[in-house]
Parts: sequence; structure tokens; C-alpha cells
Amino acid sequence: MTEKDIHSYEPANGHGLRHDPFNAIIAPRPIGWISSRDAKGHINLAPYSFFNGFCYTPPIIGFSSTSWKDSVANIQETKEFVWNLATKDLAQQMNATAAHVAHDVSEFKIAGLTAAPSKLVNVPRVAESPVSFECKLTQIIQLQGADGKKAQAWLTLGEVVAVHIDKAMIKDGIYQTALARPIVRAGRRGDYFEIRPEAMFEMVRPD
Repeated sequence: MTEKDIHSYEPANGHGLRHDPFNAIIAPRPIGWISSRDAKGHINLAPYSFFNGFCYTPPIIGFSSTSWKDSVANIQETKEFVWNLATKDLAQQMNATAAHVAHDVSEFKIAGLTAAPSKLVNVPRVAESPVSFECKLTQIIQLQGADGKKAQAWLTLGEVVAVHIDKAMIKDGIYQTALARPIVRAGRRGDYFEIRPEAMFEMVRPD
């Protein structure tokens, strides 16, 4: 094996590069496009790049906010939220919902999106999105470092209690991941990937 020329650093002392590589290394990352509602009825829709699924039974998803934002505050109040799949067709609208606006301003309206009623939660889903998960809050956890010091980041976890899938994404009883052309987050401030059918391959697990 050829010896590699390694760039090593300790995050606490800086990375020594033009851009912090952390987000680019942990990539691509699914987008947590989260709709929520506060106790007064104000609706919020915002994208989060720290997002994933964490459990099958019960099905649990989660996103982390790097500050105490409206989404987290709303979910703490009402104990509900909806995840909406961000796709290539909805990329510009998703990006528009990242704007910093007043609490009582709806990102649905800013992005020209339709707020569709959900079935089991009092939070709208993005009607244009091919997949949405209705969720009930399970935990909000403030993250902390190895030294126990609290970070300005909160992990919000929710149980998926209802799922909505555009039937056009289902072929022969199987959901076709790449058919929806989901977009996923990469590094820097604006890098994304689009998942396409030709980029997928299959490996059968040894067990």
C-alpha cells in the first residue's frame, strides 16, 4: 500500500483549510425539510442538513438544529412535526425556505408551496413533495461535548405515525428511491447532490 500524505488536525485548534471539511466529509446527507406549527398556529418550514433515520420499530427520524430555532421551539410547544422529501424539482423552493424571516411569516407562502393537511398531526405537509412523514415528538436533546459542556445544538427526534407517498414512486410494490430524484447535502454553504437511478448499485448482504 502506498503511503498517503495525510492532512491531520484537531478541530478545537482549527482545520487549516479554506473551508471546514467536516460537512463535506460526512456527505451526502439527507435533508430534514421540517414543517411545524407553534401553539398560536404560526406555521414554519425549514431545511436542516443534519438529518437521518434512527430506528425501524418504532420508526424514528431526527434532525439537529445548530441553534434554538423556530422549528425546535414550535415542536417543543406542540409535540408534532412533518418531514417532507426535498427533490430536484423542489430544490429552489426548499432553498427559499432557508431564509431568515419573522416568526409569523410562513415559508410556505414565500416559496409558493401548498400546505396540505395531515392525517394524525395538526401540522401541514408540503403537497408538492412526493413523500411526507407525520411525526410525534419523542425527545429533544441538547448535545454536549466530550467534556460535558453543552453545545448550542439540539437533536429533535420523532416517531413517524403516518406516511404519505406519491404512488408514481412505487413500482411493483417497491418504493423507488431514485425515481423521486431526492437532493442531499454536501459541503460548504451550497453544495448538493441529486440521486439518480443510474448512480445506484446493489450489493447483497452476506447474511
